[in-house]
Amino acid sequence: MEAAGTWALLLLLALLLLALALPGTRTRGHLPPGPTPLPLLGNLLQLRPGALYLGLLRLSKKYGPVFTVYLGPWRRVVVLVGREAVQEALRGQAEAFSGRGLVATLNGTFDGHGVFFSNGERWRQLRKFTTLALRDLGMGKREGEELIQAEARCLVEALRRTKGRPFDPSLLLAQATSNIVCSLVFRLRFPYDDEEFQALVRAASGIVVGVSSPWAQTYEMFSRLLQHLPGPYTQLLGQVGTVAAFATQQIQRHQRSLDASGPARDVVDAFLLKMAKEKQDPNTEFTDKNLLMTVIYLLFAGTVTVSNTIRYTLLLLLKYPQVQERVQAELTRELGPGQAPSLGDRARLPYTDAVLHEAQRLLALVPMGVPRALVKTTRFRGYTLPQGTEVFPLLGSILHDPEVFKQPEEFNPGRFLDADGKFKKHEAFLPFSLGKRVCLGEGLARTELFLLFTAILQAFSLGNPCPPGALNLQPAVSGLFNIPQAFQLQFRPR
Repeated sequence: MEAAGTWALLLLLALLLLALALPGTRTRGHLPPGPTPLPLLGNLLQLRPGALYLGLLRLSKKYGPVFTVYLGPWRRVVVLVGREAVQEALRGQAEAFSGRGLVATLNGTFDGHGVFFSNGERWRQLRKFTTLALRDLGMGKREGEELIQAEARCLVEALRRTKGRPFDPSLLLAQATSNIVCSLVFRLRFPYDDEEFQALVRAASGIVVGVSSPWAQTYEMFSRLLQHLPGPYTQLLGQVGTVAAFATQQIQRHQRSLDASGPARDVVDAFLLKMAKEKQDPNTEFTDKNLLMTVIYLLFAGTVTVSNTIRYTLLLLLKYPQVQERVQAELTRELGPGQAPSLGDRARLPYTDAVLHEAQRLLALVPMGVPRALVKTTRFRGYTLPQGTEVFPLLGSILHDPEVFKQPEEFNPGRFLDADGKFKKHEAFLPFSLGKRVCLGEGLARTELFLLFTAILQAFSLGNPCPPGALNLQPAVSGLFNIPQAFQLQFRPR
């Protein structure tokens, strides 16, 4: 009854905006085919909030790998399904497809600012700066690896203190990955029992869940209506506010202690020094707002994306204990009990590397991809896509493509191994997207995944109070992100 009342309210509110809705559904241009939108609802009847990704996959069976849908009455989106269509667009016409589309739930906060949500010259400058700043601070170098190894040791000690008791590892894993980001952005590391740090991590986790929820998928269709109503949006804004308040506090601390002669201690220092250098330029993109929005994004994205992937990988090992045994046998054989894993060991651990790749493929953390937008009117596969057209590149459709990955819903690390047992790359392995908007933290994320996962498996055997058959691999929430189910885990020292 409650769900029926929610839908009735949505329909009633939509009727009030009929005059505004009709013009938006009539201007199609020479776009790819798609289901006919209703004047008030767009393609709501074909796309159920809470299962938006699955609805888009169903439509692709009828309309092909490139089609058009309307999310609500105003928002027109071109959807790309499968490896060929996505690669042809994001790699083959990378510049044209390099714009950032709308994430309506966060649009009011970021408003086109920061390294992730900006476009045009602002985005080019901020992305180049952030990439170089992270590289200067050790990302992709030995210093960055040592930073992650140190956090891995702290995580292992915290897990050891659980003494094999079953517990939900979500918070601890997210704190470990958040500390790595905080070390790079603020040059700070927080104890796991710090209450302010725990609140930050919970808020970051809440943002990722919030923007992926069925409510958020409804909001992406009807944001003009729902932004004025209390409820989940208010809760999401509160979580963003928690992260923003923390970021603001750390930025102000840096402003008071900044050494203008350098060198930069962290990302915030580097940004402040760049601001000082360009303060006379009226067109500078190095502003207080761009700094804050960049830091907020790095915090919530860096905290939850890697930790959720590790958590899902551990869930898979509980589900398939024979895989856990084989990973640990490889670690023991190649490293021994006392040697801390390093990136240099990756080539000697092909099965472990294959498990991590297969877990990322199966999870498909960002199944619909982050929305793109056309920066100019573009010809694509015989269609004319006007400048500003939003594009959903369905990364999940590549990672689960049966033509590339046979029986794609099965967990099979062997698909990343060749006949000699060596690691084998797949061109269709694209969890970090591709093109000019490829994840700027890809290198950091891949390093974290490998070093944290191998440290855990080297130190512990994993157990669970439930039998493997009772564990659910389907996401608890599937929207912008796929969020794994909560589960209890026991870390038993080896």
